[in-house]
Amino acid sequence: MAMKRALWLMVLTLLCVVAAATDTNRVYQPCADTKIQRSDGFTFGIAFSSKDSFFFNQSLQLSPCDRRLSLASSNSQLALFRPKVDEISLLSINTSTFFPDNYGGYMVAFAGRRYAARSPLSFVANSTYTVTSFTLVLEFQRGRLQNLYWKRDGCSSCKKQSNFVCLNKQDCAIRTSSCKGRGGAVDCSLGIQLAFSGTDRHLRVLNSWYEVENLRQYSLYGLYSNLRDSLTSQYNKFF
Repeated sequence: MAMKRALWLMVLTLLCVVAAATDTNRVYQPCADTKIQRSDGFTFGIAFSSKDSFFFNQSLQLSPCDRRLSLASSNSQLALFRPKVDEISLLSINTSTFFPDNYGGYMVAFAGRRYAARSPLSFVANSTYTVTSFTLVLEFQRGRLQNLYWKRDGCSSCKKQSNFVCLNKQDCAIRTSSCKGRGGAVDCSLGIQLAFSGTDRHLRVLNSWYEVENLRQYSLYGLYSNLRDSLTSQYNKFF
């Protein structure tokens, strides 16, 4: 319950910060439909639960907004965010008291109801490994959210670093026992780099995802990556 209260306080703070004159989107619930334009705020959620919890009849993955999943009555947690459309953002979930593996170890990003969109399942943590760095892309067409997907780097951020494990050739993971609150000294808070692609309701192109890709070749991207991958350098200091 403390985690839920903390998350809602974070959401309210974000809503107050983002609600500016340039924000024309008055839809603040993640399970509601809207059309956005650049500079709007956009609310979406990330649900944490077990792998099976996101499937209906064990075969069809549904959005957490779909009542057939009954996530509200299962062992799950919810985080809400309202980033500014077409700005590169770094979202964070403090795991000093919230342990994703206690809630099934998987997460799904989602928004919308009639036009529901959800990401594929993404592994976060179990009792052995924890993944702390993610990149999420929100894809819009004519201002309507069409897709959310996790962009992997093939473990390029942790190559040749013995303190990390490459899971399924796509995600860098740290041993859960090294995390704060789990017997270790490393801050394993989740960092989610967020970017946008597609077009807004005025057919203006959303460029932040392409900017992320292009910045990889410049030192500016390195500065941003240092923030995104702070866990990597932090972890190395202990060895």
